[in-house]
Amino acid sequence: MADRPLLKISELAAAAEVSVATVRHYLREGLLPEGTKTSRNMAYYSPELVERIRLIKQLQEERFMPLRVIGDLLERHAPDPGRLRDLVMIEDRVIERAREVERERTPIDLVSERYQVPREVLDRAEALRLLAPEDGGYGPSEVRLIEAISRFRAGGFDERIGFTIHDAARFVEPLAELARRELELLERLAAEVDPERALEMVEAGVGALEQLVAAMHARILASALERRRCER
Repeated sequence: MADRPLLKISELAAAAEVSVATVRHYLREGLLPEGTKTSRNMAYYSPELVERIRLIKQLQEERFMPLRVIGDLLERHAPDPGRLRDLVMIEDRVIERAREVERERTPIDLVSERYQVPREVLDRAEALRLLAPEDGGYGPSEVRLIEAISRFRAGGFDERIGFTIHDAARFVEPLAELARRELELLERLAAEVDPERALEMVEAGVGALEQLVAAMHARILASALERRRCER
């Protein structure tokens, strides 16, 4: 790569199969490093930027990513756009498989009756974005969530003693942080192994991660209770 000649902006655009205006736009947005200036109106660019430009264009057109998001990804994965491409491919495959699992739909009224959860409770859960039914029904993960709500209600955690669906919504923020940490692990995985192996590891690790989180939660809760007892 080091021996390949530098490119004029027109040559860079042609090699990446985009317009010169597109390259200039990416430069203005800080997605590409400035070229080596040889005069006021002339600069030369590394041929390694061809792959970077193609990736930016792909993320724009196929994933509809804003340039700001693309810039953040490129900054984290520089100088290896190939690894970023692998990460995007892994994410696409994970999302595709998750959607495949979620395609099954169970009618809302049937779920409400089966788990004895009133429609008004489900409506409030939808308003809080805990549920998002499509095609008149819930996906498997939503049904599991409703089943969990049903078990809480059967145990006495209901409106009669002041518990509402808003109490369940309190877990959204810490779980969102957990999801962010999982994405960081996914990025590390994409940087270490090839995409197919990474997908195998992700699928194999889902159950283990759930078990890990449940076990850690139990220990952390027990420790918190012990500290509270000591403080009293």
